Amino acid sequence: MVQLQPSQSRQKSLPTMYDLPSEDPEESGLVDEFHDFQPNFLKKTCRSPNYSPLDYFIAKDINLYYDSEQPLWYKRPDWFLALGAQRSRNQQELRLSYVMWQEEVAPFLVVELLFPGTENEDLGLTERKKKERPTKWEVYEKILQVPYYVIYDRYNNKFRAFVWQSGKYEELELSLGRLWLEELGLGLGLWEGSYEEVTGKWLRFYDSMGNWIPIPEERVEQEQQRAILAEDDRDRERQAKEQERIRADNAEVTIQQLRDRLLQLGVDPNSLP
Repeated sequence: MVQLQPSQSRQKSLPTMYDLPSEDPEESGLVDEFHDFQPNFLKKTCRSPNYSPLDYFIAKDINLYYDSEQPLWYKRPDWFLALGAQRSRNQQELRLSYVMWQEEVAPFLVVELLFPGTENEDLGLTERKKKERPTKWEVYEKILQVPYYVIYDRYNNKFRAFVWQSGKYEELELSLGRLWLEELGLGLGLWEGSYEEVTGKWLRFYDSMGNWIPIPEERVEQEQQRAILAEDDRDRERQAKEQERIRADNAEVTIQQLRDRLLQLGVDPNSLP
């Protein structure tokens, strides 16, 4: 986990998230639907058993300022998770951006969603020229040393993961297309299904048993299904008890009919062994 601690004198003059722009004024338009749906789906299913929800920060499409020497330089991950960066409980203090010299905690996991035109930079294939800002790959690998970097290409349904080892990223062989994150207590994999009424393959978190983490809507549905099953069990139990009562009543009637028949034949039922 990288921690940036500028000198005391520089810290006083560095801008805060309120001084830095939260958007690039030169960028037009909003994120496309997929870049809205997929990050939201990740956030809804990222329910770590190892951390309180208040003890990690999840963000999508906000500026990540990474260099106290160049405070206007930033990258904008599609989605990232920072363990140990506490969420605010105060609405007025919600982050406008993620500023490393204030947070002092680098992201633990970054997810980039490939888009035509950004693929080379996302995959570290862009060569930086002199005096240019570091590429996205350089920021994640060299400056922030983000432990896990994930890339998903929805056009080819290709999910790739890189782990930071010995100063650089090594691509992981993903068993069954899944990545287990031990510190988080969750795994990340490709799930095929419908989300927001859109069918396709989505990045989604799963638990230690390999079960996909349900989103709130699914949890409500599961609770309703469990309630229905529980009521069905109670109905079956009531029916079984009623059938048992009927059998007992029928047996009692049959015994009485036998006694009456024996008496008609002049036989005392009580004398029988």
